[in-house]
Amino acid sequence: MSDTDIPTYTGPKRVFSGIQPTGNLHLGNYLGALKKFADLQDAGWDCVYCVVDLHAITMPYDQANLANQTRQIAAAMMASGVDPGKSVLFAQSSVRAHTELTWIFDSVARMGWLEKMIQFKDKSGRDSERASVGLFNYPVLQAADILVYKATHVPVGEDQKQHLELSRDIADRFNRDYDAPGFFPMPEALIEGPGARIMSLKDGTKKMSKSDPAENSRINLIDDADTISKKIKKSKTDTLGDMPETVEGFEGRPEVKNLVGIYGALADMSDEQVLAEYGGKGFGTFKPALADLAVDHLAPITARMRELMDNPAEIDAALRKGAEQANAIAEPIIEEVRQIVGFWRP
Repeated sequence: MSDTDIPTYTGPKRVFSGIQPTGNLHLGNYLGALKKFADLQDAGWDCVYCVVDLHAITMPYDQANLANQTRQIAAAMMASGVDPGKSVLFAQSSVRAHTELTWIFDSVARMGWLEKMIQFKDKSGRDSERASVGLFNYPVLQAADILVYKATHVPVGEDQKQHLELSRDIADRFNRDYDAPGFFPMPEALIEGPGARIMSLKDGTKKMSKSDPAENSRINLIDDADTISKKIKKSKTDTLGDMPETVEGFEGRPEVKNLVGIYGALADMSDEQVLAEYGGKGFGTFKPALADLAVDHLAPITARMRELMDNPAEIDAALRKGAEQANAIAEPIIEEVRQIVGFWRP
């Protein structure tokens, strides 16, 4: 049988994604992930979203605060429009099928595949031998996260595309090794649209990050209106003059390009449309307009997020319901995997 004759997955389309409960979520997380989660849900996709607390323990962390951090991420998702009544929202560790499928995939994946993972090299630093096995194995757990729900689409940033490719490799290898053609889908990336990559307010060449020690480099979702406005007005631009009039004028001006991209993502406008309104004007005009737009857009999200964090019982109820829903999807799939692998079944 040739590759073109191998049956492909024909099951339902499903979106999966997760966010790690470390640090405060920021504007980049909202525009690059949370807003897209809600948009996909509202567009009618079957969506499964989780707080990936198993991933969080692969690096040093505060175990006394992990549960509360998990609630905070769930609150941010809910405040950003993820509706537990429409999407499945849960904590990763509450569905044991994730770890079971990871072990099975560990016997499918190859060391050489994992050794090429850029993120492990970045996080482990120069002394990779002292990094945890969990950090090295992180991408296999990520593949299990996706495939235990037979997710067909994953909204990811550019920095996660390599991990998604590994998920595809593992799915393909499992299907071939166990003579189960078309059992697992080959998940596809969803990265199009504005806000896919929001950069630091202090350095337009670096991605906005919750781990950046410079607080003014990002806008946190828990920032109040005054803080948001001040951070934008203090954001780095350059000394090359006013706003460019065309997108060609972004050349050599990464900070300006980033601010225009943020405006466009918040206002649902293209860069060209933003420049049609502000091109040639000074930053003294553009930055206050951007600050007002950001405050108007984020203030309701911040307020709802704070309201949820003041009522953890509402978050916990949503996560419990989501865990039941996630288990109901995952358990039949992992049971079929057990049978395919050949484990003894009672």
